[in-house]
Amino acid sequence: MQRNTRVILRKRPDGTATADCFDIEEVELPPVAAGEVRVAVEFISVDAGTRTMLRGEGFHHQVGIGATVLAGGVGRVIESRCDGWEVGQAVRGGLGVQRFATMAASQLEKLDNTDLPLSSYLGVLGGLTGITAWIGVRCVARPAAGDVFVVSAAAGGVGSLAGQIAKRNGATVIGIAGGERKQKFLTEELGFDAAIDYKAEDIGQRLQELAPQGVNIFFDNVGGRVLDAVLDRIAMQARVVICGAVSQYDDMDNVVGPSMYLRLAERRSLMEGFAYFHYPEEIPRATGELKSWLAEGSIVMPEEILQGIERYPDALAIMFSGGNLGKLMVAV
Repeated sequence: MQRNTRVILRKRPDGTATADCFDIEEVELPPVAAGEVRVAVEFISVDAGTRTMLRGEGFHHQVGIGATVLAGGVGRVIESRCDGWEVGQAVRGGLGVQRFATMAASQLEKLDNTDLPLSSYLGVLGGLTGITAWIGVRCVARPAAGDVFVVSAAAGGVGSLAGQIAKRNGATVIGIAGGERKQKFLTEELGFDAAIDYKAEDIGQRLQELAPQGVNIFFDNVGGRVLDAVLDRIAMQARVVICGAVSQYDDMDNVVGPSMYLRLAERRSLMEGFAYFHYPEEIPRATGELKSWLAEGSIVMPEEILQGIERYPDALAIMFSGGNLGKLMVAV
């Protein structure tokens, strides 16, 4: 009988999700039941939000002890017992961190990847990456020409695209990211107007220099002290968009809230959170625009791909140490 390799949760992390929290396990594959398909997974998405799924309770779906770690993925059907789902069909869905996913066809989305790499459906066209960035900028932040748009975790998958989309809208874009490599990436490759190295520079002081009239829009993926530093520099009638809070995910029982939130009242400003699935009606338009920009080469989405399913715990560690540029994935 064919066997499956999967990454399971061995124990709940206490703080950082270290490698010893996971096991690599081989199990026999069950028969494919009526209405199901079996997918050979090709790429697994590595996302910061996964950390919140390992707690045992929370807003997102939770991973049980001994269960396959939850993750989005793309792959191809290798066996089908569902009409209309042919062997070889490219699909996307919650495939999990495993070599083979056996699941109801209704839980999968068919993909047409004849002219795009399959990995792009987790990156530029991924719900948690490109679609999130598009909706966050177009539907929530809504930057206009002349706005100063600041984005944190700017060299990651969502941040790098959010900045590029804001730039298309005519905004002045400032990215916050750690290290010289990322500073060069943002300004020289993505065309951001400026970058701030939160590891080596004072964020507030640099914002005072770069945006003396204040920040009109802050697209935040980090939270904590980064959020506070930018809140202290917002302009009148600014918009603060909460997309994520990667600095807080290791200890969700003790989230550090913004101590500078009164700047919102003082400067008649708004703070709004979102997730891409709050805007289902916008997903087709987002997908269409992103595909068009990708085809014409007017947006850039680098991918960092670790080889081998056993590298998934390493990939999570890279994500939370801020070591990746663009979209991080594991190739199965």
